Amino acid sequence: MAAGAGMLELPFIRDEQLTRCMRLRFQSLQQKKLRPQDGEKLLHPNEHIYRVDFIQQHNLRFLRWSIQLERPGKVTVTGTSQHWTPDLTNLMNRQLLEPVGIFWKKPGAKEVECNEADAQEFGERIAELAQIRKVMYFLLTFADGLEPAQLKGSVIFKA
Repeated sequence: MAAGAGMLELPFIRDEQLTRCMRLRFQSLQQKKLRPQDGEKLLHPNEHIYRVDFIQQHNLRFLRWSIQLERPGKVTVTGTSQHWTPDLTNLMNRQLLEPVGIFWKKPGAKEVECNEADAQEFGERIAELAQIRKVMYFLLTFADGLEPAQLKGSVIFKA
Protein backbone atom coordinates (compact mmCIF):
# COMPACT_ATOMS: atom_id res chain seq x y z
CA MET A 1 0.00 0.00 0.00
CA ALA A 2 1.63 3.27 -1.05
CA ALA A 3 1.49 6.37 1.10
CA GLY A 4 3.34 8.53 -1.40
CA ALA A 5 6.56 8.55 -3.40
CA GLY A 6 9.23 6.59 -1.58
CA MET A 7 6.87 5.68 1.25
CA LEU A 8 5.52 2.32 2.30
CA GLU A 9 2.32 2.06 4.34
CA LEU A 10 1.81 -1.28 6.05
CA PRO A 11 -1.62 -1.84 7.61
CA PHE A 12 -2.44 -3.58 10.86
CA ILE A 13 -4.34 -6.74 9.93
CA ARG A 14 -6.64 -8.22 12.55
CA ASP A 15 -5.72 -11.89 13.02
CA GLU A 16 -9.08 -13.28 14.09
CA GLN A 17 -7.98 -16.91 13.88
CA LEU A 18 -4.99 -16.39 16.19
CA THR A 19 -7.09 -14.30 18.59
CA ARG A 20 -9.70 -17.07 18.66
CA CYS A 21 -7.05 -19.74 19.32
CA MET A 22 -5.63 -17.72 22.20
CA ARG A 23 -9.12 -17.30 23.67
CA LEU A 24 -9.66 -21.07 23.39
CA ARG A 25 -6.44 -21.57 25.37
CA PHE A 26 -7.88 -19.39 28.15
CA GLN A 27 -11.22 -21.24 28.09
CA SER A 28 -9.47 -24.62 28.14
CA LEU A 29 -7.47 -23.67 31.23
CA GLN A 30 -10.64 -22.45 32.95
CA GLN A 31 -12.60 -25.60 32.12
CA LYS A 32 -9.81 -27.89 33.31
CA LYS A 33 -9.23 -25.68 36.36
CA LEU A 34 -5.56 -25.38 35.38
CA ARG A 35 -3.24 -22.45 35.83
CA PRO A 36 -1.37 -20.85 32.92
CA GLN A 37 2.34 -21.45 32.55
CA ASP A 38 4.48 -19.21 34.70
CA GLY A 39 4.68 -15.89 32.83
CA GLU A 40 2.11 -16.82 30.17
CA LYS A 41 0.04 -13.95 28.74
CA LEU A 42 -3.65 -14.80 28.43
CA LEU A 43 -5.91 -12.56 26.35
CA HIS A 44 -8.48 -10.40 28.08
CA PRO A 45 -11.80 -9.81 26.24
CA ASN A 46 -10.64 -6.33 25.11
CA GLU A 47 -7.33 -7.62 23.65
CA HIS A 48 -6.86 -8.76 20.06
CA ILE A 49 -3.95 -9.99 17.96
CA TYR A 50 -2.99 -8.04 14.85
CA ARG A 51 -0.16 -8.47 12.41
CA VAL A 52 1.88 -6.41 9.98
CA ASP A 53 3.24 -8.17 6.88
CA PHE A 54 6.51 -6.64 5.75
CA ILE A 55 6.46 -6.70 1.96
CA GLN A 56 9.87 -5.05 2.17
CA GLN A 57 12.24 -5.76 5.02
CA HIS A 58 15.37 -3.72 4.43
CA ASN A 59 16.12 0.00 4.23
CA LEU A 60 12.96 0.97 6.06
CA ARG A 61 12.97 4.14 8.11
CA PHE A 62 10.01 4.81 10.37
CA LEU A 63 8.11 7.98 9.42
CA ARG A 64 4.82 7.96 11.32
CA TRP A 65 1.77 6.12 12.55
CA SER A 66 -1.57 6.37 10.79
CA ILE A 67 -4.19 5.63 13.42
CA GLN A 68 -7.83 6.51 12.85
CA LEU A 69 -10.48 5.96 15.51
CA GLU A 70 -14.13 6.27 14.51
CA ARG A 71 -15.16 7.25 18.03
CA PRO A 72 -13.58 8.42 21.28
CA GLY A 73 -11.57 5.79 23.11
CA LYS A 74 -8.08 4.45 23.54
CA VAL A 75 -6.00 1.70 21.95
CA THR A 76 -2.66 0.45 23.24
CA VAL A 77 -0.42 -1.19 20.63
CA THR A 78 2.13 -3.62 22.07
CA GLY A 79 4.65 -5.32 19.83
CA THR A 80 5.62 -8.91 20.47
CA SER A 81 8.84 -10.77 19.85
CA GLN A 82 6.74 -13.91 19.33
CA HIS A 83 7.17 -16.01 16.22
CA TRP A 84 3.95 -18.01 16.05
CA THR A 85 4.14 -21.44 14.58
CA PRO A 86 1.39 -23.86 13.61
CA ASP A 87 1.48 -25.37 17.12
CA LEU A 88 0.63 -21.92 18.53
CA THR A 89 3.36 -21.49 21.07
CA ASN A 90 1.92 -19.68 24.08
CA LEU A 91 2.56 -15.94 24.32
CA MET A 92 4.73 -15.10 27.30
CA ASN A 93 4.82 -11.73 29.09
CA ARG A 94 8.57 -11.49 28.47
CA GLN A 95 7.81 -11.40 24.72
CA LEU A 96 5.86 -8.14 25.01
CA LEU A 97 8.02 -5.27 23.79
CA GLU A 98 8.45 -1.79 25.21
CA PRO A 99 7.74 0.96 24.68
CA VAL A 100 4.11 0.64 23.64
CA GLY A 101 2.12 2.97 21.43
CA ILE A 102 -0.87 4.52 23.17
CA PHE A 103 -3.36 6.32 20.94
CA TRP A 104 -6.55 8.02 22.07
CA LYS A 105 -9.33 10.24 20.86
CA LYS A 106 -11.15 12.51 23.27
CA PRO A 107 -14.90 13.16 23.00
CA GLY A 108 -15.53 15.93 20.47
CA ALA A 109 -11.98 15.72 19.06
CA LYS A 110 -11.24 15.14 15.39
CA GLU A 111 -7.60 14.10 15.77
CA VAL A 112 -6.09 11.05 17.45
CA GLU A 113 -3.44 11.87 20.03
CA CYS A 114 -0.48 9.84 21.31
CA ASN A 115 2.62 10.03 23.44
CA GLU A 116 4.86 11.07 20.56
CA ALA A 117 8.22 10.14 22.11
CA ASP A 118 7.15 6.56 22.88
CA ALA A 119 5.34 6.21 19.55
CA GLN A 120 8.46 7.39 17.69
CA GLU A 121 10.77 5.01 19.59
CA PHE A 122 8.32 2.14 19.07
CA GLY A 123 8.10 2.84 15.33
CA GLU A 124 11.89 2.90 15.02
CA ARG A 125 12.07 -0.43 16.83
CA ILE A 126 9.56 -1.93 14.39
CA ALA A 127 11.75 -0.79 11.47
CA GLU A 128 14.73 -2.57 13.07
CA LEU A 129 12.76 -5.77 13.66
CA ALA A 130 11.47 -5.73 10.08
CA GLN A 131 14.99 -6.58 8.92
CA ILE A 132 14.72 -10.04 10.47
CA ARG A 133 10.99 -10.72 10.07
CA LYS A 134 8.45 -10.99 7.34
CA VAL A 135 5.58 -10.71 9.83
CA MET A 136 5.31 -9.00 13.19
CA TYR A 137 2.50 -9.61 15.65
CA PHE A 138 0.93 -7.01 17.92
CA LEU A 139 -1.34 -7.13 20.94
CA LEU A 140 -3.94 -4.36 20.70
CA THR A 141 -5.83 -3.45 23.84
CA PHE A 142 -9.04 -1.46 23.38
CA ALA A 143 -10.40 0.76 26.17
CA ASP A 144 -13.07 3.33 26.92
CA GLY A 145 -15.68 1.65 24.71
CA LEU A 146 -13.51 1.41 21.59
CA GLU A 147 -13.90 -1.77 19.51
CA PRO A 148 -11.65 -3.33 16.81
CA ALA A 149 -14.12 -2.42 14.05
CA GLN A 150 -13.64 1.27 14.93
CA LEU A 151 -9.88 1.23 14.27
CA LYS A 152 -7.99 1.69 11.05
CA GLY A 153 -4.26 1.70 11.55
CA SER A 154 -0.97 1.38 9.75
CA VAL A 155 2.72 2.14 10.07
CA ILE A 156 4.35 4.34 7.43
CA PHE A 157 8.01 3.95 6.48
CA LYS A 158 10.37 5.67 4.09
CA ALA A 159 11.43 2.88 1.74
